Amino acid sequence: MRTRTIAAALAASVLLTLTACESTDDVGSAKPDTSVQDSSDQPKDVDTTGASTDPTDSATDATTDTESETAALPDLVGQDLQAAQDEAQAAGFYVLDDQDASGQNRLQVLDRNWTVCSQEPGPGTHPTDTPVTLYAVKDDEAC
Repeated sequence: MRTRTIAAALAASVLLTLTACESTDDVGSAKPDTSVQDSSDQPKDVDTTGASTDPTDSATDATTDTESETAALPDLVGQDLQAAQDEAQAAGFYVLDDQDASGQNRLQVLDRNWTVCSQEPGPGTHPTDTPVTLYAVKDDEAC
């Protein structure tokens, strides 16, 4: 009797699982087509409401997307690497990279033990999405 109950429960769970799954070989899809082509044969992305998201459709949208915020990048040379990274982030620069200024391609594992020798780009006003590279050596080494 117990075997029969277990077999019935197992069969019921398999049947429920199979009926809950959608077949992947359906010809029609529940998802709407998200790409259409206009007369210039350039694909445009279309959201599910049918509105075009092509940036050339609205001149104001295109200009606001290309304009990036600018900020003053401070002079970070001479600081320990961690403090320089913190100061750059406080100024609004988040695309940061650090390199071994000695040319040995060492990784800066503990940033507080490294001193910044140079930076790229230099101090001044730059777009905040500009990559900032800090070249550093270990504290006991000369730049």
